[in-house]
Amino acid sequence: MSILNVRKLTKNFGGLTAVANLSMELNRGELVGLIGPNGAGKTTVFNLLTGIYHPSDGSIILEAGGQQLPLHGKKPYHICKAGVARTFQNIRLFKDLTVLDNVRIAMHQNLKYGLLSGFLHLPSFKREEKKLLNDAMELLRITKLDGKANELAKNLPYGEQRHLEIARALATKPVLLLLDEPAAGMNPAETAELTELIQWIRHEFDLTILLIEHDMSLVMKICERIYVLDYGMLIANGTPEEIKSNKRVVEAYLGEDVSNA
Repeated sequence: MSILNVRKLTKNFGGLTAVANLSMELNRGELVGLIGPNGAGKTTVFNLLTGIYHPSDGSIILEAGGQQLPLHGKKPYHICKAGVARTFQNIRLFKDLTVLDNVRIAMHQNLKYGLLSGFLHLPSFKREEKKLLNDAMELLRITKLDGKANELAKNLPYGEQRHLEIARALATKPVLLLLDEPAAGMNPAETAELTELIQWIRHEFDLTILLIEHDMSLVMKICERIYVLDYGMLIANGTPEEIKSNKRVVEAYLGEDVSNA
């Protein structure tokens, strides 16, 4: 069953077409890669899917809760509320807040108490806040950050900041998680740990994941299908083996070393 349908998605910036007539479909529970050279339009696609950019043409439909929800033209907070979360290529944490508070902030969109309950600290407020704290600490445990809950986010090592971004995205309770180069800047040991984390949270949280990544060993290892962009256009899609043997993809992006791996 599909969870995301993108049809003829296009984004123009003046005379430049960053994404051209892109169609793609993600099935529920899949882990799908989106790859291509720098400037191919990958992050622009993520920005379109999450409402940072509005498409010049085309449609984005999310299947959630038995409903088909149009995402094109919606604001980012509406899309997040619908069940789409993301991380960023350049880390965007609240660096002067604690690790715990970064996650707690993301959870507040799902709180059920009202303004009056919060203002007066009624029992419903206390129950919800206690649950929020427990849930936030559980996400930090999963991402191995529970021992640093009270540290400032800016003081975490780079790899742990990446993990915190994932924890914060999970805190919004998504059905679709978009990861924009999560392994960027990581050493091999950190990348291996991240790979295990992505695979684990996919199954544990019953997530569909769309992954942008330049580390081809990671992509080929964990992705079931891969879409390839070049100059904003889709040039191929298929299984990792099909992509590795696709001559056009090899010429545009992968190179002979990867295709012969």
